[in-house]
Amino acid sequence: MRRLDQLLSALGYCSRKEAMAFVKDGRVKLGGVVVKRSDQRVDAAQITVDDLPLEAPDGLLAILHKPVGYSCTHSVDEGPNIYELLPAHWPDRNPVVTSVGRLDKDTSGLLLVSDIGSLVHRYTSPKSDIEKTYLVEVDKALDPALKEVFAKGDLMLRSEDKPCLPARLEIVSDLTARLTITEGRYHQVRRMFASQGWHVEKLHRERFGPYELGDLPEGEWRMLEPMRG
Repeated sequence: MRRLDQLLSALGYCSRKEAMAFVKDGRVKLGGVVVKRSDQRVDAAQITVDDLPLEAPDGLLAILHKPVGYSCTHSVDEGPNIYELLPAHWPDRNPVVTSVGRLDKDTSGLLLVSDIGSLVHRYTSPKSDIEKTYLVEVDKALDPALKEVFAKGDLMLRSEDKPCLPARLEIVSDLTARLTITEGRYHQVRRMFASQGWHVEKLHRERFGPYELGDLPEGEWRMLEPMRG
């Protein structure tokens, strides 16, 4: 049970002070009955605002189809960012909604966003071994020998002191491959191909752990059910 004004503020609906106006205007109901006091302790599952249930009161997880050209930052100084594609009140939630890991500006595809700290940590920890699958387009015909190079687990990247973990490569066409890795090093996929003489022209993430992008349109998002534990 939480105070109503604290709950609405934490979920990004309004400030605690503004919650008084929400209540005064009859916008908030508890079990279908209009709430009279903003400091009342309530069960989030029984609250509606404008006759709609509260959005993800126990924590939010969503999938975003990130377009090329958008950064994974809250800063407005770096041009377009992913939060411009999400509901305007999400950055007002407490804890704040953030990306689960990052995709650079030139990479498109599946990005998770959440305000569940334990989930973000679990999916971004170096010990997580979360599989991530990318569709990669390169500048010249691929050599089937790359499959073994990436799978062996002894590929060293420039300025690194540990080899990359084994990765799974599927050659789709002359210029296109699908690469699955379990790490998240800086520009890892691009650097892996560059180390063998290939330049990545396009990079698109299709899968992150148990989540797949599917047919979600570019620039769109959808809510997910968080996998707890």
